[in-house]
Amino acid sequence: MIIYKKVDRTYFPLYDQIPMRVYVTSYYRIDKDNRGLSGFTFVETPVEPYTKDFCTGGDESIARWEKRWDISNWALFMAFDGEQPVGGATVAARTKGINMLSGRDDLAVLWDIRVDDAYKHKGVGQALFNMAADWSRGQGFMQMKIECQNSNIPAVRFYHKQGAVLCAIDEFAYYNEPEFRHEAQLIWYLDL
Repeated sequence: MIIYKKVDRTYFPLYDQIPMRVYVTSYYRIDKDNRGLSGFTFVETPVEPYTKDFCTGGDESIARWEKRWDISNWALFMAFDGEQPVGGATVAARTKGINMLSGRDDLAVLWDIRVDDAYKHKGVGQALFNMAADWSRGQGFMQMKIECQNSNIPAVRFYHKQGAVLCAIDEFAYYNEPEFRHEAQLIWYLDL
């Protein structure tokens, strides 16, 4: 049985044990109708399969968040199968220096959500997302902002299913990151 709970910073080492991988077999190519003036069309396009691991390279422990920002207004949630951490979600809010918050005090950001590969498609991500949205609602936030990439089709479908609205596409968000330069940033908003 999976147990879900809100956690504090003492759980950082356990949170870090949860992998954050995406298996990419296709991406959404973004076709611009009339150079974007008439809208966009997303075309699922197969690619040579690869794995995108968000937890590799450099200092990737979540403790780095605390070193960079005051996270006292953040909320962390975790899922456990017995003692084993199998999922986590983090909501950032009311924090100076977080561009994703757009300077708004009524906005929360789903900063991180991850589920161990063996527990995907079993409702863990849904439960964690619901906890994040419920906490944000309870804090009086009007919206929750969410980022993903056009190469993460499962995330795109998941956020759409939650009722989030795709509000921004930035095809050059990762231009300075050569390994991700081909990806587009998708920004979603969920009205709370």
